[in-house]
Amino acid sequence: MFPSDEDLLHQIARSESKALATLYDRYGRLVFSLALRMVGNAASAEEITQDVFVQVWNNAASYQPELSKLTTWLTSITRYRSIDLLRRRNVRPDGHILEDPVEDLVISGGREELPEVQLEAKTADQQVRLALAELPEEQRAVLLMAYFQGLSQPEMAAALNEPLGTVKTRVRLGLQKLRRILESNEPPAW
Repeated sequence: MFPSDEDLLHQIARSESKALATLYDRYGRLVFSLALRMVGNAASAEEITQDVFVQVWNNAASYQPELSKLTTWLTSITRYRSIDLLRRRNVRPDGHILEDPVEDLVISGGREELPEVQLEAKTADQQVRLALAELPEEQRAVLLMAYFQGLSQPEMAAALNEPLGTVKTRVRLGLQKLRRILESNEPPAW
């Protein structure tokens, strides 16, 4: 029997390094591939991946499964680490913008996992893809710029040649609509 993600995090919180290795085997490719997509450099993606799992080691006890799935937590950490690295280097990876970022962000990442974990990941991926497709183009565009390119709201405003207030409103409305769609599991008519 394979330990659940939650069991592994409890073990990591008790400083059991074998549990961290198991967690890495499950999710290392996901973290690495997302970091690589964001920073466009394998060495930097490896550095980010290591940082993410160090943060998991240090903060496993603070993870609250009722607030988010483990994959959500890991991808959030990865995203923030990637954005931090890009901002420190003041670099945006040209040519590394995803054509269809949601399509390319496959949660299972080719790892060997339990079938129910793979099914849950594919279902979640499909739900997010469908929910994003339901958003108005302006809202979808800013959310993709923020989450997959790591742009700040002022950077989005400059790139779109739009007022900052307009971009902020689009982000806020897009997130609200995305939340409603995902919570209802059926896209409303906007």
